[in-house]
Amino acid sequence: MARLRHCGLEPLADDATLIVSELVTNAIQHGYGKQVTFTMGVRDGFLHLAVHNETPGEPAVRTADDDAEHGRGLFLVDCLATARGGNWGTSDDGATAWCNLAVPDGRP
Repeated sequence: MARLRHCGLEPLADDATLIVSELVTNAIQHGYGKQVTFTMGVRDGFLHLAVHNETPGEPAVRTADDDAEHGRGLFLVDCLATARGGNWGTSDDGATAWCNLAVPDGRP
């Protein structure tokens, strides 16, 4: 996330790193395509993060048991997005999961 630091968005770097890690992990674990792509950009006051995995589906937040080793990734994405004044979702076919985080200080 050096690019975020370079662009003056260091306050978002840790949360963005965790979000991207969770979205890419989901794409690898639940996808069966040959390629996973990641895009990042700033527009309309939000940092937009997206991961595409060529596999249609319906990623959803789950409630994991206390001792479960999996099942919290999208819950974390949802919590971080909400805490940063943003949101998350998927493309209509579910092959792309995305997250928006509000840019500090109203930067473009």
